[in-house]
Amino acid sequence: MTEPVEHRAQVAVVGAGPVGVTIANYLGRYGVRTVLIDRSEEIVDYPRAVGMDDECLRSFQGIGLADEMLADMIQNVPLKMFAADGRCLADIRPASKEYGWPRRNIFMQQIAERTLRAGLGRYPHVRNLLGHELVRLEQDGTEVRLHLDGARGQRALVHAEYVVGADGGRSTVREQLGIPLSGDTHPRKWVVIECDNDPLDAPYTGLHGDPKRPYVCLDLPYNYRRWEFMLFPGEDADAMLRPEKVCELLTGHVPDPTALNIIRARVYTHHSRVADRFVDGRICLAGDAAHLMPPWAGQGMNTGVRDATNVAWKLAAVVTGRAHPRILATYDTERREHARAMVNLSDTIGRLLSPTRPVVARARDTLVRGLTVAPPVRDWLVHMRFKPVPRYAEGIMVHGRRPVRRTSPVGRMFIQPRVETTPDGRVVPLDETLGDWFALIGYGHDPLVHLDPGSRAFWDRVGTRYLTVVESRSGRSRTERRTSTTGSVTVEDVDGTLRDWFAKHGRHGGGIAVVRPDRYLAALTEPRDLATVTDAFERLLAPSRSTDSEYSKDAWRSVPVVEAETS
Repeated sequence: MTEPVEHRAQVAVVGAGPVGVTIANYLGRYGVRTVLIDRSEEIVDYPRAVGMDDECLRSFQGIGLADEMLADMIQNVPLKMFAADGRCLADIRPASKEYGWPRRNIFMQQIAERTLRAGLGRYPHVRNLLGHELVRLEQDGTEVRLHLDGARGQRALVHAEYVVGADGGRSTVREQLGIPLSGDTHPRKWVVIECDNDPLDAPYTGLHGDPKRPYVCLDLPYNYRRWEFMLFPGEDADAMLRPEKVCELLTGHVPDPTALNIIRARVYTHHSRVADRFVDGRICLAGDAAHLMPPWAGQGMNTGVRDATNVAWKLAAVVTGRAHPRILATYDTERREHARAMVNLSDTIGRLLSPTRPVVARARDTLVRGLTVAPPVRDWLVHMRFKPVPRYAEGIMVHGRRPVRRTSPVGRMFIQPRVETTPDGRVVPLDETLGDWFALIGYGHDPLVHLDPGSRAFWDRVGTRYLTVVESRSGRSRTERRTSTTGSVTVEDVDGTLRDWFAKHGRHGGGIAVVRPDRYLAALTEPRDLATVTDAFERLLAPSRSTDSEYSKDAWRSVPVVEAETS
């Protein structure tokens, strides 16, 4: 037997689906030597994810691919829920762009994956080992060793400082670690059918609670359409994929089922499961390897991309010496409970969709109609406020001594309004000015004015960008508005959105926000307390030059109140 070809990397990513390739793109952007591994050389051509939200698009913005993704999407697609009698129960059309992007977008995963894989070509330090299957892994205090078998009989051994298992619901990484995937498998299967000659004028996603056979109908880009039908007990899954059965399922939903060009049909079993832990030593789990959920909330891939954005910057911070390896524990702390919340949301929507007893379906319809009569409930539904927004109470953030309030913005994703840049006067989304690492954003304050040399040295060491936000077209001259004497970037608050945000959350209408690389708000402080907050972050991140005794996961507890009460 030939000796394996050896490869060395700072991070190895197992699984080249959308989550794994997103991680690899982020690591490439951060300058991390990365190996991407997958048993298949090709993109899987099954019917898969079709919904992308604003948080996910913002993640792709972070790797410079959002515009390319959006070019292949239908934006602002309504979500409609239909009653047993076919009448519309709810028409969900979220209009806000709090994070800078539309909230409901329809795409095709195969196309998106091609865009993500093409993005890796920008990074010569990211290497692909496609067509290689992981057969064994082992880790110790210094590295993880991945033993791979190639599709053509070749063998490889990858030495990596850290590993991310993004290798799907049947994850070999998770199995080798012995991590349970706790939860339930749903008894009902669903058949998914796609055609490429859409016969319907229905530009929305429809959830049809028809007790005769619940189904979903989706308008897809480029004249594609998808149907998803529930199968009943006793129906043979393989038999339901035969052409005559597919036509039978579509009868009554399209004028002529035989005229459709069916390109994909597949039966799926739905799971509601979350791994018992997302981190094991030097190995992290992400995406379907960490959690599985039914498709009804359209959040499976979106949740995985949130994982990717969270874990990628932390791994990069560790391997580049910006942070202590122990911060990886916060990946589990921050992401696992939110993944569970998304699973629960998907289950709830599934329960609303799937009653097959007419009396139960009618009771559901009566309840939903009654609830949506109330304007607050209708507004909550129309604007998708039922979707759990990630809110991290513990992790890489500084809340202050008081108990964390539910109204606190700390631990939530920071807003992304438009700003006008210096010196060219371009109007761009805020993230385009923040850099790839931490950012200190002062509204009406230059953060650098309030940093002593030691604090400045820490923030510089972790790659921080400094922003001073001023009011749009303020009373000062144009030259004064666009000049910084300290080296911070000055931007104008074009729409007044940042003014309103700081007025709501900061004391006296101002303050300094600490924003993480994944665009979550890590702290909000008054200028006079910035040095104290800096000290807390230095102990929290404890870069590799620090000793273990200097590291404290409870560093935030020593910080004074750094955010204002909100009315």
